[in-house]
Amino acid sequence: MEAYLDNSATTPVSESVSRIVLQAMTENYGNPSSKHLKGVEAERLVREAREKIAGTMHVSPGEIFFTSGGTESNNWALIGSALANRRSGNHIITTAVEHAAVLQPLAFLEEMGFQITHLRVDAHGRISPEELQSALTEETILVSIMYVNNEIGAVEPVEEAGRIIRDWNRAHHREVIFHVDAIQAYGKYRIAPKRTGIDLLSVSGHKIHGPKGSGFLYIRQKTKIRPVIFGGGQQGGMRSGTDNVPGAAGLGEAAAQAYQEFDRKVSRMRSCSRRLTEGLKGLEGTHLISNEEEALGAPHIVSCAFEGVRAEVLLHALEDRGVYVSSGSACSSNKKIPVSPVLQEIHLRRDLLESAIRFSFSSRTTEEEIDYALESLGELLPVLRRYKRR
Repeated sequence: MEAYLDNSATTPVSESVSRIVLQAMTENYGNPSSKHLKGVEAERLVREAREKIAGTMHVSPGEIFFTSGGTESNNWALIGSALANRRSGNHIITTAVEHAAVLQPLAFLEEMGFQITHLRVDAHGRISPEELQSALTEETILVSIMYVNNEIGAVEPVEEAGRIIRDWNRAHHREVIFHVDAIQAYGKYRIAPKRTGIDLLSVSGHKIHGPKGSGFLYIRQKTKIRPVIFGGGQQGGMRSGTDNVPGAAGLGEAAAQAYQEFDRKVSRMRSCSRRLTEGLKGLEGTHLISNEEEALGAPHIVSCAFEGVRAEVLLHALEDRGVYVSSGSACSSNKKIPVSPVLQEIHLRRDLLESAIRFSFSSRTTEEEIDYALESLGELLPVLRRYKRR
């Protein structure tokens, strides 16, 4: 049997997404900037994809800009808005548990002279709204807070943060921009940027059964942001480069699918999470990291540390049995980083820092996969612990 429990790293492309991607590559293969029929057909696919995505968040299609994925969306949101608003200030607020696709662009901006404040988190990985309030200054131009943490599934108080920023802007006649990395949240939560006060929102296609190399950045109308890719002036001059028609079409279809029967899909992921969590509690030497309270933990991520076993060893032992999990962020899994900064920030016990495994689900995950993973863990853990003691 095979149990794929690494959906936060990537998801399989759905059949309908595959079909529309193939259609874009083999039938509607024209350049959408071309004026002839083939170009018009390709442009129609891109336009329809933009409309599908906008419909999931009740925003204007003109506020959706296609990118190569979540990393580009985050880089553009941060660097583009920081440079566009530099005359208004040089202070940026983020959290200490952001993905590298946020922390690295901010490190680049820090080298350029911007001041970066990293909000600390509690034992569950959540920031304090009061600390955000205290961190805002007359020099603040941008706040970037992830919606769901990719490693432990912590859900940040995004709506409260949006209210704090809106109130600050009104009281101080400022235009502090609010960016949200929603890469692990889109498709798992109903996101309404206008109601929440989000100005910029990043999404990746391959986390929601769309193609790899696809993503989008929502840019609220009138938000001050500069392009960071220059060339032929595509997408209204905001993101140059020939449109990735297959990627955009596939992403649009995946986005529409993600919000069809939405409640049923989220309920299924929650059910998998509860089933796995209860099973893990019955295994000796396990320490749940993810928050069991549904309001504070994402429906599709369970993080757990296993006493006396290194994560890398357990990961490969599970792999031999056809169980696929992650030892952290897949984007950095090939790097020799011994300890996750996120686990350090939540003050996980020192002896558990190298023993954490992330299980992540999609709406396709089955109870049989969960049970097989638990059965495999129950058999492997005692063996691996005996081996370590030798």
